[in-house]
Amino acid sequence: MHQAYKEILDFCKTIPALPTAVAYPCSGFALSSAVEAAEVGILEPILVGPKNEMLKIAEKENLDISKYEIIDIEHAHDAAFKAVELVRTGKAKSLMKGSLHTDELLSAVLKRDTGLRTDRAITHVFLMSVPSYPHMFFVTDAAVNIAPDLKTKADICQNAIDLMKLFTNKDPKVAILSAVETVNSKIQSTLDAAALCKMADRGQITGGILDGPLAFDNAISLEAAKIKGIDSPVAGDADILLAPDLESGNILAKQLIHLSNAATAGIILGAKVPVILTSRADDVDSRIASCAVAAVTMHFKENKQLESMK
Repeated sequence: MHQAYKEILDFCKTIPALPTAVAYPCSGFALSSAVEAAEVGILEPILVGPKNEMLKIAEKENLDISKYEIIDIEHAHDAAFKAVELVRTGKAKSLMKGSLHTDELLSAVLKRDTGLRTDRAITHVFLMSVPSYPHMFFVTDAAVNIAPDLKTKADICQNAIDLMKLFTNKDPKVAILSAVETVNSKIQSTLDAAALCKMADRGQITGGILDGPLAFDNAISLEAAKIKGIDSPVAGDADILLAPDLESGNILAKQLIHLSNAATAGIILGAKVPVILTSRADDVDSRIASCAVAAVTMHFKENKQLESMK
């Protein structure tokens, strides 16, 4: 596990466990993920789903869930809305996806009158570490927004910047990815990249150092950038890789995981609380890290709100 992840986990030992509504954990993977995070003191899970089914799964997986609150809800759809309600009423401070579909959970999150909407788009961030790169970085969005327009890309960018600033004391460097490093009217992602950079210049995106369009090699390799004559504070040292669309972001993230042994964590941002989104392909370290990122995110968010009230 990358040193940055270890530091996040160590920090979690100094803060209370995060009360988390786990929506429909009706598979061995989903229930185990919640219990694993609880056993290391990161989460305080509230299990929302059919009680008898969860008890059967727990017995099969040799899990002890007797110490956790269970809210007996039969159907996945209803469990999603109940989990969101627990957050709205303050009983939970985070959401965790169980074995229901992601869009089913997000439909409850995004419900206009009863959900957890903010003025930002809902976006996903992968926190990643690979042995060949000197520091942790983000890939976004690789899981939620299929073909984001410029406004959504601005939210994707801002959400990632805000999260990165929780873990570093610097303005993160954002590489806005495309296939090329020059603006081309036939490639929409290059036009969006140029617009995003100008939005940052005008204060519409804050807290980061943006450059783009940048091809992937220029974003992560200073040598490649020099060969192409690119003079950029971001090139070769990107903290955030902003993908043109979900397909390219998802392919990039999974390549890094399966070909480069990337250590990962994943979280959904843009709602009133962090949403933990894990995959069946995630190993235990990745699942724990995702929960830890949510706990740290909510801790800093609450402290910031308290400071602003003083």
